[in-house]
Amino acid sequence: MAKIMLDVKNLKTKYVTRFHEDVYAVDDVSLTLEEGKSLGIAGESGCGKSTLALSLMGYYFAPLHYISGSIVIDGVDVTKMKPDDVRKKMLGTEIAYIPQAAMNALNPTQKIIKFLWDVIHTHDKSLSKTDVKNMARERFEALGLPAEVLDKYAVELSGGMKQRTVIAVSTILNPKVLIADEPSSALDVTSQKMVIKMMKELMEKGFIKSMIFITHELPLLYNVTDDIMVMYAGQIVEKGSASEMVFDPKHPYAKGLMESIIVPEAGVRNTKLTAIPGTPPNLKHPPEGCRFADRCRYVKPECRVVKPSMVDAGPGRYYRCLLSVDELKEVYGHGE
Repeated sequence: MAKIMLDVKNLKTKYVTRFHEDVYAVDDVSLTLEEGKSLGIAGESGCGKSTLALSLMGYYFAPLHYISGSIVIDGVDVTKMKPDDVRKKMLGTEIAYIPQAAMNALNPTQKIIKFLWDVIHTHDKSLSKTDVKNMARERFEALGLPAEVLDKYAVELSGGMKQRTVIAVSTILNPKVLIADEPSSALDVTSQKMVIKMMKELMEKGFIKSMIFITHELPLLYNVTDDIMVMYAGQIVEKGSASEMVFDPKHPYAKGLMESIIVPEAGVRNTKLTAIPGTPPNLKHPPEGCRFADRCRYVKPECRVVKPSMVDAGPGRYYRCLLSVDELKEVYGHGE
């Protein structure tokens, strides 16, 4: 049985606005990530993907606040640790994060090697500058990055090279869990391909043990991850293997995501494009029943008052809906 790198149970976090209003951006999320596996998280903007990523780091700063649940990384529950201990003992070595707009994460006044020195020396003060430079050069070359990048400033690098450099810096300490938040966004197609290739190499060469890849493009995950979870309004609404989620989504929202994107894979690329009507709910005041009810083409009266629980749809497969698998097959077969 594969070792579990990340085990999250019933995680709830919120933002507190300057008017002291609570925004429940992550609501009762559970997930498991095994060693050697990659998990994709998809959903439209504002569904809580990036907040979930920040929450999994266990490093909370206002306006983000932890409410309840557990986040166990390789047997250690970070929610039970002090913030300073999380920073010193977990971040970078046990779990690492590639943020959105990662191309702006590099200090423009420092050469890349100085940035790397700060990262590495924080965790291992016994290393000399020569040791760090040799370590960095070896890692960059292993990932197909020219060693001369180390002696450059961020402004001297292209967008794609900056992104790949940030990925190399974030994983220099071989984290057990890597969270990549839209690492291929804002890049041209060629650069996107290089970034995705690099992410796969990190896993193949053992530099990272497991990965969470976040994006709003569900089909992209088919070529990158083993499993996919779809998030909506702070909750996970469906989870399955990458092929199941792309070719046979169960939840109406997951199905709507697939139908709203041009997909090159055979079997779904000729599907007529349709938009999901409406907008996500205000998470200061979540709906009483299903959070997707106001936008769902298959909504029933009870959907607006009854909170749906997860439906077991097979090994490793579940979705959050009041409709059974057979009922969904029927409405999808006769839908618009």
